[in-house]
Amino acid sequence: MKVVHESQVPQHTVTMDGAAGCTVRWLVDAEDGAPHFAMRQFDVAPGGYTPRHSHPYEHEVYVLSGEGVVLQGDREHPLRPGTVVYVAPDEVHQFRNAGTQPLRFLCLVPHVAGKRPAPAECRPAVVPGSSSP
Repeated sequence: MKVVHESQVPQHTVTMDGAAGCTVRWLVDAEDGAPHFAMRQFDVAPGGYTPRHSHPYEHEVYVLSGEGVVLQGDREHPLRPGTVVYVAPDEVHQFRNAGTQPLRFLCLVPHVAGKRPAPAECRPAVVPGSSSP
């Protein structure tokens, strides 16, 4: 069992191309003995965003605080505390902070070949008629 406060988990800047003002904490993952899924906590600064991308695994997301939008292809869905999002495998998506406070959410992902999903495994999205911010 792992019991830890989030502040004890290292916070890393998301450096993938197309991300701005975004950090991640790997709260629970394979290194902790979790056999199937990892739990991550993202913080997105006001005006910040995750990369617009897709990958071959799903996400389960729960918004903790802040306001924003999630892009599903080119369609925007509002985010606020308590919002739940399921992102299907290979679905183009991006999370954006549209508020004045940090946008914080939990994101659960399956392990890919027994390791953390790595930015190299994500594919930048090519959406006709659109561009990343």
